[in-house]
Amino acid sequence: MAQINSLIVATTNFGKIREIQHELDSAGLSFMTTRTIADLPGYQSPQEDQPTFIGNAIIKATAAAKYAGSWALADDSGLCVRTLGGMPGVYSARFAGPNATDTQNNAKLMAEIQNLDIDHHPASYICVIALACPQALVATFTGHLEGEITLSPKGSGGFGYDPYFFIPPLGRTAAELTLDEKSQISHRGIAIRSAIQWIRLNLPQLSACP
Repeated sequence: MAQINSLIVATTNFGKIREIQHELDSAGLSFMTTRTIADLPGYQSPQEDQPTFIGNAIIKATAAAKYAGSWALADDSGLCVRTLGGMPGVYSARFAGPNATDTQNNAKLMAEIQNLDIDHHPASYICVIALACPQALVATFTGHLEGEITLSPKGSGGFGYDPYFFIPPLGRTAAELTLDEKSQISHRGIAIRSAIQWIRLNLPQLSACP
């Protein structure tokens, strides 16, 4: 039976790494050696030039897997606000410009929303996980979390737009949740758990990959 003993997580975003590793550990896959692209000497991240989360996730996973000669998992995710026509979408990490910080992106989000004469701003967090081996893309998995944007940020947990992402059924923002609470409902938690389940179901057929 093939074993995925080494996995490259194709990101340098600490928040994403922390949440992905939490899911792997919770699933009993802590035996798996996980590295990030920061651990790959000379690796240059590919340009994320696709208009969709799935397109960019595939680019990142396949590039990292081929370079490392190992299994790779990539996350492409972001915030889509309906009243902003789905923005920031695939530009979530660089909404305020290249290398923008979370603070700068959130300031840009608030500026855009405050230009609208609308009180309610439904939004979705979307995550696509792509799993690849050196030979090819293997599968993709998608997760969603529905909520709305609040103008009054709350919480110090999470990262990105979490302080502004309010979840009505819980009465809290994503930044007010513990890591365990967030993982149970989050777009990333849903997507990575789907990937883990797929790996377990299909492991005997994956002998073509190292």
